[in-house]
Amino acid sequence: MTVKTLKQSMLGAVILLTFNGAALADAHHHSDLMTSIAELQKGWAEVNYQSQGDEQISGFAELVAAADAVVAANADAAPAYIWRGIIESTYAGAKGGLGALKLAKAAKADLEKALEIEPDAMNGSAYTSLGTLYFNVPGWPIGFGSDKKAEKLLLQALTLNPDGIDSNYFYANFLQSKGRDSEAKTFYLKAQNAAPRADRPLADAGRQKEIAEALATLKAE
Repeated sequence: MTVKTLKQSMLGAVILLTFNGAALADAHHHSDLMTSIAELQKGWAEVNYQSQGDEQISGFAELVAAADAVVAANADAAPAYIWRGIIESTYAGAKGGLGALKLAKAAKADLEKALEIEPDAMNGSAYTSLGTLYFNVPGWPIGFGSDKKAEKLLLQALTLNPDGIDSNYFYANFLQSKGRDSEAKTFYLKAQNAAPRADRPLADAGRQKEIAEALATLKAE
């Protein structure tokens, strides 16, 4: 082997090691992100479904702080913004009052950022959550709510995740609020029959309870 060939071989080895090292670092970073997201999901389910009153409010405040740290460490990751947005929007619903609108606006910004980074992240969860925000927040001049935008976003979520429990539940909830009970029932039943998520048993149990309660309130056909 000539000196030139040896140098080329060594250079190739260095490039390969550098590439493999970067790939391993990316994989480790992704693993850390998914662990953090799983912790936020678990915390959200516990606070949303197992806490009430002041305990729930303080729980959501702590979760927002935890989500802030996840976003700070993963500024280019859509799931981080999606889950901070979900926590902020649910916190807004629990808190109510003037403070709720500020949280809703923060959630809107986070969910829009997630869509900018990766629109189909987490099976289109940003579309579901942003659509639900547009549906629940008052319209102009108080807030940014819009039924037209809400339905468009919720339908986009269903395009990406047609069999999901949340995508179907929230669209059904929107339809029911508009008096479209027959349509709502179809989507509530799809949500009810969605495959369980092995990593989110508490969230699924809470959502299934909400689905059953909603179906019971639908007008008889």
